Amino acid sequence: MSARVLIVEDDEAMSVALRDGFQYEGYSVTLARDGEAGLEMATADPPDLILLDVMLPKMTGLDICRQLRSGGHGVPIIMLTARGQEIDKVLGLKLGADDYITKPFGFMELLARAEAVLRRSRSPVPSAEPLETYRFGDVSIDFRRHEAHKGCEAIDLSPREFQLLAYFIQHRGEIVTRETLLDTVWDYNAIPFTRTVDMHIAKLRKKVEDNPADPKHVITVHRLGYKFTG
Repeated sequence: MSARVLIVEDDEAMSVALRDGFQYEGYSVTLARDGEAGLEMATADPPDLILLDVMLPKMTGLDICRQLRSGGHGVPIIMLTARGQEIDKVLGLKLGADDYITKPFGFMELLARAEAVLRRSRSPVPSAEPLETYRFGDVSIDFRRHEAHKGCEAIDLSPREFQLLAYFIQHRGEIVTRETLLDTVWDYNAIPFTRTVDMHIAKLRKKVEDNPADPKHVITVHRLGYKFTG
């Protein structure tokens, strides 16, 4: 069964173009041209995903997001914001939006973001026991204090690097794809490019591996992703 997308957008040309694009990709699409209609459609028959413009007649996208989340609706929401509306992006995310994209945008980027949000909503990561400390090789990690050491030397790990290590440790020995890391470790501000993962892994290896060019703990699995063996 195809995923159902509700597009709440008052610009007719934009809404039709988005409808045609998502329908071409196999999605079932409905349109709403103002905020009140969008909220009514979202609550009466909740879709799998809402593409929600911020500036709408009758009710803003921010108000729709607020009412849906306060009413217990967990449907994924991607906000469509105009260039320069930084405050709207921040407010939308604080109100519970899952992602945002700034106009003008390319359809393929929006599609990639939509697919990532849908994957997260359909395959939630099972909650794992929070990590406290972990050792591998001569590296020791204290997740409670956000401290790390390699031998006797302190390692300056970024918050993202702590998150990466925690995910790897919880999935030790498994092949983890770049897409999975983007969906689980990166937040809604992340641009969905797998090169982002590679760059962070390279930096992490420089800090925890004896020889980053020949890693022993964070291993590349050709064409698939990474595996942690620490």
